[in-house]
Amino acid sequence: MTVAYRYIERLKRLLRREEGTIVKDWGGRLPVVLAYPNTYYVGMSSLAIHALYRLFNQRRDIVCERVFHSLEAHKREDTLPLSVESQRPMHEFSVIAFTVSYELDYFHIVDMLRRAGIPLLTAQRDESWPLLLAGGPAVSANPEPLADIIDAFAIGEAEALLPSLLELLPEACRSERSHALHLLATVPGIYVPALKNAPVRRLWQRDLNLQPAITQIYTPHTEFGDRGLIEIGRGCWRGCRFCLAGFIYRPTRYVGLEAILDAAHQVQMHRDRVGLVSAAVNDHPQIDQLVTELRRMGLKVAVSSLRVDAVSETLVQALAESDTQTLTLAPEAGSPRLRQLINKPQDDTRLFEVVEMAARYGFPQVKMYFMVGHPGETEADVEAIVDLVAAVRARFPRHLVINATPYVPKPHTPFQWAAMASIDTLVARIAYLEKRLQRMRVTVRSDSPTWAAVEGVLARGDRRLGAVLTAMKRVSLQEWKRAMKHAGLSAEEFLRARSYDEVLPWAVVDSGVAQSFLARERQRAQETMTQSALDEIPERKEKSYPG
Repeated sequence: MTVAYRYIERLKRLLRREEGTIVKDWGGRLPVVLAYPNTYYVGMSSLAIHALYRLFNQRRDIVCERVFHSLEAHKREDTLPLSVESQRPMHEFSVIAFTVSYELDYFHIVDMLRRAGIPLLTAQRDESWPLLLAGGPAVSANPEPLADIIDAFAIGEAEALLPSLLELLPEACRSERSHALHLLATVPGIYVPALKNAPVRRLWQRDLNLQPAITQIYTPHTEFGDRGLIEIGRGCWRGCRFCLAGFIYRPTRYVGLEAILDAAHQVQMHRDRVGLVSAAVNDHPQIDQLVTELRRMGLKVAVSSLRVDAVSETLVQALAESDTQTLTLAPEAGSPRLRQLINKPQDDTRLFEVVEMAARYGFPQVKMYFMVGHPGETEADVEAIVDLVAAVRARFPRHLVINATPYVPKPHTPFQWAAMASIDTLVARIAYLEKRLQRMRVTVRSDSPTWAAVEGVLARGDRRLGAVLTAMKRVSLQEWKRAMKHAGLSAEEFLRARSYDEVLPWAVVDSGVAQSFLARERQRAQETMTQSALDEIPERKEKSYPG
């Protein structure tokens, strides 16, 4: 693979438009490349990249640069992956540290290594090659599909893991590879698949006030180019049974008001808008006081999706005054029965009140997130989405958007034992929503059910999938199916229901949440299904889809 002059020039143009970039001399320092297996635009929208970049570069003996799978969406790079800061190839770094948020980015990891000329399997690499590390929510939940590719996984949160890891990294990089792996295995929270040092306990940062995660590098080439991001909390106490983040980021912790405002002063040196980041932003115990103080500072405020049962008028007003274009709500399910089953009970009346508030404050758009294919979902539950959206449409005359996302059961949640809904079921239900809701002038967006099934395989898979990933010559559904068949595997064996006594591939990770607790939550969900079936009126028939 050759280095393209045009590619280097594109990197330099990006670099010139950045603020906050850290450029160090390599002399006497351990070179680490922070690798994001997606586009520059997506990667720089991730607060994880900013936090990790800052944490690595705080060490005087480390130089950390960034590399991305590609610089632009829908443009397959065919050149050597180079770092943004010094335009050096990946293989010249001592450590390649991948941060992985989404399972479908596993394909990009393999592509980056292949383009860099780095052997794909850990067994093929000796000490002359960089050490490959990986962390992030996807691999913290289940590292096994990449176990034959990545040397070591960071299970948990970087703030808790990195101090011990960075102490050992220089010695590990100087050592023969077998000794290096044994060294890494001594670090709490590090999983080394070749040594099978499992289960590894997930580590978490107790005090988020010590160094809140905020935007480090400001660039216009990102979804959040007009703002600085500040993490105000981590974890969620709600216990929604479908939610991976709600279980692997326990316990719930919040950043204090003073620390957030200090971070906001740093943001204000670069932007006049601050984006508040958390699993449930409006669950922060001081959210109203926080947004009031931020507005008093002259900052505009942006947030991600909101839970309707905790939305205050103070927050809505602050968002409206900040020229927020979209108020995003996340009911997740249309019927009270299904919301009870997934443990996200929300009152329709309160939802309508928030929507009316959005109309009163002049928001141009309301967006609502739903998942399709929850365990126990029926056609009546899909019809309930239509009814709920119709009631919202009656209260909000402007642009209304819904995301109908195929649900993928994830490890370390109560639904980890559940089967994933079939592709045909997901396609039919999403098509039905599109047909019914478009008549109401509602925009319906959805991810591909077929790719969602691939995500499900990677989320719930074992290390046999490494042979599939490395056998693929390009990223396509046809190539995925060919590689799966060649490996003697089928999607069904990964997407099926699991028994409680089955050893799960992700058992190599101890999330800190007892399996017995998850099993009880799964059983409570099943009891809700049973009770709701008993409560049905015998004469009632579920609606079926035309055609």
